[in-house]
Amino acid sequence: MKAHGTKAVPTDVYLSFVSSLFGNRQTLFTGMLVHILTYLVVYHKTKDLVFVMLAIAFVVVFANRLLLFARFSKAEKSTWSLEDIRQWEARYVLGGASTAAILGIGCGYSILEFEDTFVELACVSVTMASMVSVVGRNYGSRLAVNLQSLACCAPIIVGAAFSQDPYKVLLSVMLIPFVLTTQAMAKGVREFLYENVIAAREIKKVVGSFDTALNNMTHGLIMLDPHNRIEVINRKACELLNLGERARLKSCDLDVVLRYGVRHTFIDGSMPSLIQRQLAQLMDGTISRAIMQFSEDLVLEFSASRRPEGGVVLIFEDVTARVRADRKILHMVRFDSMTGLPQRSYFAELVRDQIAARTQGGEIAFMVLDVDEFKHVNDMKGHVTGDRLLAAIANRLLKLAAGEAIVGHLVGDQFVLFFPNAEQRPDLEQRMRAIHAAIAGQYDIDGTSFAVTFCAGAVQMDIAELRMEEWQIKADLAVFESKSRGKGNFTAFAQEMDARYIERQRLKTDLKEAVETGALQAVYQPMFVSDGSRIACCEALSRWTHPDKGAIPPNIFIQIAEEMGIVADITRFMIRTACRDCATWPESIGVSVNLSVQDLRNDDIVRTVLDALDESGLAPTRLHLEVTESSLIEELGAVRLILEELRQHGITIAIDDFGTGFSSLSYLDSLPVDQVKIDRSFVRNIGEDAKRLKLLRGIVTLSRQLDLGIIVEGVETQEQLALLAKYDLADLIQGYVYSMPIASEAVADLAERAEKKLVAAGAVNVA
Repeated sequence: MKAHGTKAVPTDVYLSFVSSLFGNRQTLFTGMLVHILTYLVVYHKTKDLVFVMLAIAFVVVFANRLLLFARFSKAEKSTWSLEDIRQWEARYVLGGASTAAILGIGCGYSILEFEDTFVELACVSVTMASMVSVVGRNYGSRLAVNLQSLACCAPIIVGAAFSQDPYKVLLSVMLIPFVLTTQAMAKGVREFLYENVIAAREIKKVVGSFDTALNNMTHGLIMLDPHNRIEVINRKACELLNLGERARLKSCDLDVVLRYGVRHTFIDGSMPSLIQRQLAQLMDGTISRAIMQFSEDLVLEFSASRRPEGGVVLIFEDVTARVRADRKILHMVRFDSMTGLPQRSYFAELVRDQIAARTQGGEIAFMVLDVDEFKHVNDMKGHVTGDRLLAAIANRLLKLAAGEAIVGHLVGDQFVLFFPNAEQRPDLEQRMRAIHAAIAGQYDIDGTSFAVTFCAGAVQMDIAELRMEEWQIKADLAVFESKSRGKGNFTAFAQEMDARYIERQRLKTDLKEAVETGALQAVYQPMFVSDGSRIACCEALSRWTHPDKGAIPPNIFIQIAEEMGIVADITRFMIRTACRDCATWPESIGVSVNLSVQDLRNDDIVRTVLDALDESGLAPTRLHLEVTESSLIEELGAVRLILEELRQHGITIAIDDFGTGFSSLSYLDSLPVDQVKIDRSFVRNIGEDAKRLKLLRGIVTLSRQLDLGIIVEGVETQEQLALLAKYDLADLIQGYVYSMPIASEAVADLAERAEKKLVAAGAVNVA
């Protein structure tokens, strides 16, 4: 505490110094008792009543000081101001100075009045003993030290001066440096303690802030010494590990503490070996971070850092919610939400795990199941019902394959099973066929019963031959083979399927190139009026001649084009070519072009048709567009709008393959069509099957009542032609009975020959 007064000292520090004055009362009592006894002994020797009076003065001062000390102890110091503290200091100083003054007076009196060595020595000794204790008891008050040292020494100096003994005077003068030294010592102690009190207060403030921060952390923290004992632990750590009061954990061994916490956390009451191992690795620095699951409701993530002086700092947090979220996300990634089955990537991971666990070779197998005509379920009952059907199939598959195969969901309506065949049974194919047969049957969904069948493809191989990227290709080839044979088939992969697949892929590449380079051709099959006298229209048919394989049948390359999604490109080529060719024919002849389902999925076809008409200069009334019945039903709303727009431009619309689809008659009155093209299946046996003839006549009658033109295709014999003419069942006839498909250049010649034939027939009739 510097010499700048109490006002420069913080109140709490000033109070602590003043409080030190009122401490150690036992020494005060002992000192006062010694003082009184000494003066009574001196009185006994000198019989001088002054010493009795001084002893009485000691008793009075001592009693007042004891009372003052008691009042100080009981006082409420927290409310004291700086002035209140100063007043208490003054009271103490007055008591201390009074005691020192009595001692000094007694000492000075004995020097002045007596030449007795004992009297002088007794008084001086007790006075100097009190002076020595001034620093120890009164360092907290500069004023107390100054007054007490002066009160003790001044009477001695005065008494020595009046004694007229030069040696005593000289000796008393030496008390002056003693007083100054005492004051300097007290000042040094006071300033040293002041600095330490201030430092301690700052340290306490820092410690308090650190403790506040430590105990308000969202992370648990444990600081360990080199012997694995706890030096610091915060409140969050105790809460997370269920350790109770943290104050009693200091200097405890961490292993013991954690076992206590684990005993209150785990059901089995023992610390799992995994957690023990992870903690040991954290301690020795093998790992710096670890996630530990203490229970279903508690997962902690620990990180560790080594301390320079030895020991470890462990910081951990509750990551239960994060781990649960990660697990949920992982489950969503791994498992299909609709069926609950492993998705493709996780299924492959499960297969790899099974293979890795095998200790010996043997045969394994995969089977892919494809739901037959699943699209009709979605179309008729909606996607919600379709999803529930797939979930029901998944549940039945899990029951059938339990303990025998891993079941997964590939995509859409495809399921996959992996048969590890760990027991190395030789009847793998029979077991797959049994599951394929059992999974088919009735499924009751939302009050509707569905008879479900599956096309299945299977592939068997030795475990050493497994290639994850190849098995599905082979299984898909087997599924494709099953579909080509019809619904509900099971096909095991054979090597020739691979060859066919490779051939088909090459064919796809060649077809794409042919479409892009315009290497397709168009031929035309005429449609004659019923008596064959005139060509009214020609249907444009696409043809592809492969440079190596020769002519590829349309039913093959059109199907490939649909798989590749390039049918629209073929349609665009055919429309442009047909319009250009038709423009070179007689004006009485039109051209008809087929549109696919893909063409009618957006209104781009309208722009394609109009651009082709503009480029060729062909009148819209000469262009006929044929749409299949199935495409009308599948996209009825969108198709109706497209056809109405085309029809507004004068283009004729016809329904192709009429009578082979679903509910065809119910749509006739609402569709924007001009003609129906009756499928060849209605004509094939009309000479032998009276019912089929009646059915054909009924369709024609209904169509004509709706003002629709009738085109009959597939007419191949004169007998069929005669029946059609007899009952007037066709406006136009298309078939080999009149002409096979011909090149564009031959259309005009054929039309001319038909006209000449009609003229010749008329001349014969006239003759």
